[in-house]
Amino acid sequence: MGGRQSYLGEFEQVVLLAVARLKDDAYGMAVRSAIAERTGRAVTIGAMYATLDRLASKGYLEPRDDAPDGRPRRFFAVTAEGVEALQAARDLQQKMWAGLRLPRSGRRS
Repeated sequence: MGGRQSYLGEFEQVVLLAVARLKDDAYGMAVRSAIAERTGRAVTIGAMYATLDRLASKGYLEPRDDAPDGRPRRFFAVTAEGVEALQAARDLQQKMWAGLRLPRSGRRS
């Protein structure tokens, strides 16, 4: 990874992954819908735009204003730094899960 290390929160990861899936169609409402569809999680529009803006300010998303259907929208694309951050988050999760056996629910070891 580059010089700075910034850990992604769970929702930031979800947003970055949704933007990556949507490719050229990643604008706020589409990202929100993609998250709801895949996770069943309702996301407020305020939380959606705050997170998109925060990820852009970190350099993980590149915003672009466009009006493909005559309606102005801000689209987002995952940057190389965003890809690195997602890979680092995935690697961290894998390291934490490696060799771990959780007790059955309701039981304590």
